Amino acid sequence: MTLEELPGDLRTAGRMEQAGDALEEVLSKALSQRSLTLGVYEAAKLLNVDPDNVVLCLLAADEEEEGDAALQIHFTLIQAFCCENDINILRVSNPGRLAQLLLPATGPEPPADLHCVLVTNPHASQWKDPALSQLMCFCRESRYMDQWVPVINLPER
Repeated sequence: MTLEELPGDLRTAGRMEQAGDALEEVLSKALSQRSLTLGVYEAAKLLNVDPDNVVLCLLAADEEEEGDAALQIHFTLIQAFCCENDINILRVSNPGRLAQLLLPATGPEPPADLHCVLVTNPHASQWKDPALSQLMCFCRESRYMDQWVPVINLPER
């Protein structure tokens, strides 16, 4: 059986799984390069000052927060800004796993706001990262299928 012969749902699930793995890799590299911006307010400030340097926007909320009107308004405004500035957007369905990746051992201090995470391009060099390219391709293919903000699930480890 070839990839083209797989039923649509299985192919989509495979694409999402690959995209989840790629996102994990991108976040790991961005964390080590200190090219992440965490939080809705901090993201809005960066988008206002330097949108050309942002390569990816992640929006994360759990089921409880889906009903938070203020958060959804923030998400809508950030999505609109990202679309206007050709910034790829992904919605992360499991913010707990995102917290594990980005805040490995925070200790007793309060957790950071991870509702919005921006990945920026390091100033020193352009990213030639296969994982980032794979995510950009996933976002583009999703837009072709009229899914402007694809939902992605980070794999549990």
